Amino acid sequence: MITGKEDLVQSLIEAYLMEKGTMDFYADAAAKARDPEAMKMFKELSGWEHRHMDFIGYLYQSIQEDKDMMGFEKFTAKTDAPVTEAGIPVKDLERELEKHEFIDDMGALILALEIEGKAYALYSKLSRNAVDTNAKVVFKEMMEQETRHVDYLKKLRIKLGETS
Repeated sequence: MITGKEDLVQSLIEAYLMEKGTMDFYADAAAKARDPEAMKMFKELSGWEHRHMDFIGYLYQSIQEDKDMMGFEKFTAKTDAPVTEAGIPVKDLERELEKHEFIDDMGALILALEIEGKAYALYSKLSRNAVDTNAKVVFKEMMEQETRHVDYLKKLRIKLGETS
């Protein structure tokens, strides 16, 4: 698990894997959601996580000056991502999905808020602890992106509360 003590390249790889784990989880949650709004929300979140992966991949390739382009593409295609950006193992979240089988969007929303809130907390901690100045900047940017996710989910929660 990432600690913030890694150099920039290793930090990007670790952040990429967490984003991938979160994206995979959201895609799986969308496929299992019974409620169309919950499905839509999870698909949107999965897309956001994919864009985070693209951002991190772009940074990685910029640093490597395209020296390791093929290696990174092979890495991304073959690498398993067992932990989400919230620091929660994907398998644990999948077990939560199995237990609840989201029938309503509020249950899905609460889980998404928990994940995104923990992701924000993790990136915040990493940005404070990072020894590499550039990694610190990347973690702060990821923290900002998580803030936008949490804000979106909070607005959605208010909207759902109004329609209930």
